[in-house]
Amino acid sequence: MLRDALGAYMDGLLETARFKDYCPNGLQVEGRGEVRRIVCGVTASQALIDAALERSADAILVHHGWFWKGEDGRVTGFRKRRMQTLLAADINLFAYHLPLDAHPELGNNAQLAARFGWVTERRFGEHELGCLAVLPAPTFAGAVAQVAERVLGRAPLLIGDAKRPVSRVAWCSGGAQDWFEAGIAVGADLFLSGEASEQTTHLARESGVPYLAAGHHATERFGVMALGQHLAERFDVTCDYVEIDNPI
Repeated sequence: MLRDALGAYMDGLLETARFKDYCPNGLQVEGRGEVRRIVCGVTASQALIDAALERSADAILVHHGWFWKGEDGRVTGFRKRRMQTLLAADINLFAYHLPLDAHPELGNNAQLAARFGWVTERRFGEHELGCLAVLPAPTFAGAVAQVAERVLGRAPLLIGDAKRPVSRVAWCSGGAQDWFEAGIAVGADLFLSGEASEQTTHLARESGVPYLAAGHHATERFGVMALGQHLAERFDVTCDYVEIDNPI
């Protein structure tokens, strides 16, 4: 498949034009013109680039790419090594940040809902990235944490009362701890995201709403997996997801 056709398809599918993001979405680094093998991962780290080289990939597809707003733009140190490796191998780099969080089917939040068995009742926040679901049956915060550990393969951090009854869950993947208050405002009995900040503990204690920090990386694996599978089913390309362990 031609690189430009692949990029145009993903840009349209994920509606990148409607997002004001912290980084460029779509093709970030241009490589060879034809793409047959894609390596997918959460972050365009050196380890993922090396894995793409080992698999003779034509393109890398990630959620966390490069060129973030406000970061040092000089191509030195680890940035030079990453880019030099990619350019020398003529591998394309595609990255989709907020668009891959928000997509109603392939997005990180939609994929989390599917794995937890949650049905989104409403969305909230900027770009409607936040989600709220009414659980099929009431449960407890500790039980939700146990399900999260099974689904995500890692023990989450539960801040708050494990015995708190939970009927409505709000969530947003990645580093959405600043959305905790908005989740409470829409009626959540528990909020799940990837990370927690110092103030998260105080809000959980004072509001009585438990907070589940389930891992930034862990909560953002499934979107790029789903997008890669979608591309492999629709086009004549292979897509291999590569897990690069990250405890955060």
